[in-house]
Amino acid sequence: MEVVAVDIGGTHARFAIAEVAGGKVTRLAEPVTLKTAEHASLQTAWQAFAATLDRPLPRAAALSIASPITGDVIRLTNNPWVIRPSLIPERLGVETYTVINDFGAVGHAVAQLPPDQFEHLCGPDEPLAAEGVTTVCGPGTGLGVAQVLRTPHRYHVLPTEGGHIDYAPLDAIEDALVKRLRGSFTRVSAERVCAGPGIVAIYETLAALEGRPVPARDDKTIWQEALEGSDPIALAALDRFCLALGAVAGDLALAQGAKGVVIAGGLGLRIKDRLLRSGFGHRFVAKGRFQSMMAAIPVKLITHSQPGLFGAAAAFAQEHV
Repeated sequence: MEVVAVDIGGTHARFAIAEVAGGKVTRLAEPVTLKTAEHASLQTAWQAFAATLDRPLPRAAALSIASPITGDVIRLTNNPWVIRPSLIPERLGVETYTVINDFGAVGHAVAQLPPDQFEHLCGPDEPLAAEGVTTVCGPGTGLGVAQVLRTPHRYHVLPTEGGHIDYAPLDAIEDALVKRLRGSFTRVSAERVCAGPGIVAIYETLAALEGRPVPARDDKTIWQEALEGSDPIALAALDRFCLALGAVAGDLALAQGAKGVVIAGGLGLRIKDRLLRSGFGHRFVAKGRFQSMMAAIPVKLITHSQPGLFGAAAAFAQEHV
């Protein structure tokens, strides 16, 4: 069976034709990426995707949306589109559909992708457990969190808002970082530090601690300079980001009783080499009396180029095929 897989974020909407059978994805075609700002709605973007093909679209849709899926009005945080699931059959001309949170979709991708789509980061270099909980978290515009529960006969994906847990500083530098963030936010969540925009506050904190001027810079500039190594403060901010992400990923694994952890998101792929060389792994296991337990948890990075599209199709397959 064919289905149109769609992955809708704040900046881009990605479309691809997927083939599903027996509850699984058997093929994902080359994706088409559209800018959401150039389309008035999901319907017009859907029509633009249809125009790229030389045949009618399948009458089935799998939508991954970067928003909590509650009620019949879905408003995206960084995208003016409003999506009403009850109108999807009428507006998109489909007969069956699935709508899922974006990190719920990533959870389905984690459950169905083969081992060669994951790269080892720390802990035992072994495949993810066939049973039990796998924690999935990923830094991007926000900090997405989900969990996958595998049982002997099937798996279950539980999307969460775990990125909004309180951030716990672990040293004097992070104390200063939280103090700085409290100037803007009453409550400092993990997402304020361990998502892409968090690099700005980290950079400004490190510059202030050294008595340097704190220029106004956006996160894209700081990430570029950090990855290039052209600015030592930006590079130090990247190292500090990896430490913080390791600590938060460990906290989530503890809270969820995880037997494995997967780091996802486009930013995770961009900083893959830095994660491998940073203190990410040390911070992940640094949980006091539970350090030996944490050291036994394999931590992977998902390397599939389109986990949102693949996961949306996988969620559809689980529900309908």
